Amino acid sequence: MATDRASSSDAVGDPPWLEPLLADPAEGGPLSLDAAGAHAGERLSARRVDGVLRFVESDSYAQSFGREWNWFAQTQLDRPDENRTESRQTFAEKTGLEPADLAGKTVLDVGCGMGRFSEVVLSAGANVVGVDLSAAVDAAHGNLGDRPNAAFIQADVFDLPLREESFDLIYSIGVLHHTPDTREAFLRLPRLLKPGGRIVIWVYTSERPVGYVASDLYRRFTSRMDEERLLRLCKAAGPIGALYRTRAGRVLSPLLPVSHHPDPEWRVLDTFDWYAPRYQWKHDWAEVERWFRTAGLEEIRRHRVPVAVSGRRPLDSPVAD
Repeated sequence: MATDRASSSDAVGDPPWLEPLLADPAEGGPLSLDAAGAHAGERLSARRVDGVLRFVESDSYAQSFGREWNWFAQTQLDRPDENRTESRQTFAEKTGLEPADLAGKTVLDVGCGMGRFSEVVLSAGANVVGVDLSAAVDAAHGNLGDRPNAAFIQADVFDLPLREESFDLIYSIGVLHHTPDTREAFLRLPRLLKPGGRIVIWVYTSERPVGYVASDLYRRFTSRMDEERLLRLCKAAGPIGALYRTRAGRVLSPLLPVSHHPDPEWRVLDTFDWYAPRYQWKHDWAEVERWFRTAGLEEIRRHRVPVAVSGRRPLDSPVAD
């Protein structure tokens, strides 16, 4: 398990295709890059720290994710040489997308974390902008920043420094429900799609309330706990998760919900990921589909895992504000 922040990539500068995608979110004006950062008059500026453009001063409500993804910087990366392709499989299940759908596309990964799904999309031949509010971008940059088709920025989903109508695909997997307002966070994204572009999100489902009763109670305390202390508790609970994979253990699991993942390190990560965040909203299919209709999207589809929904920006009509 990684205990320190992932090392930054040795790559210098940004890929040439990134600058045309950057814009002031309020005025729509261009951002110009230099060695220090990006500039757009007095409205928006960025600092370049450890090779990453940062449009925010702090992690704000997402601090736990910065700690989490630098502690577990490579735990969820696929390792095909070890027959580990869980991230690739999860991406396909939650988006309905295959590598052939991604090649040559310009893609936005909203809440990229340490780059788990960015790596999948990059490997399919897309240009990927990974954005995260937290210091997780350091882990993503350390893992993937040397790839010419990757760029990572630290920014707020409610104030993204990106040009409208720039992306063929936007996805956000397991992230928007950790913002102060899932719906409003989602509605900031469709305008960034090119006409005909697609957006897909996966958020926690509200349709399994029995499994949430105990964890929602515990989260009143754990979400306010010091992250290092909580990490120690999650490590101590790891063996319990292994027990829960047995028939007897599954009966007991609602009393102390922890990850059942077969990999011990992944199990600790998943448990921390559940109990640490400040916000953790849950939604149902109908609610999320209403957001897509409100945004003026079409071809709205449900995918295999609740609640994963995708939609398409119309070719001939603007997306609603």
